[in-house]
Amino acid sequence: MLGLMHGRPAHPWTVGSLADAAGISRAALARRFTDVMGEPPMAYLTGWRLALAADLLSDPEATIASVARQVGYSTPFALSAAFKRERGMSPQQYRLRDVSA
Repeated sequence: MLGLMHGRPAHPWTVGSLADAAGISRAALARRFTDVMGEPPMAYLTGWRLALAADLLSDPEATIASVARQVGYSTPFALSAAFKRERGMSPQQYRLRDVSA
């Protein structure tokens, strides 16, 4: 599962699609994933996508829209909302903080 999520972060993954790829039920996937990783699969995927976004934001040529597309968010607004919720600042604020550090 991690290979799928890491290899294709922009794919519109669901617990169902990950379970289908693994050949197990959604409930079994959710339970096993949480037992091993310490968090549900969709929470992990969100964290992974936002970590990738943070890395991509270090490139001053990358737009918020291009970063959003690369990590699986349909709009820059969706990425910004998730980023702010999880990281406490917008992608733009993060980028400015990263540049000044």
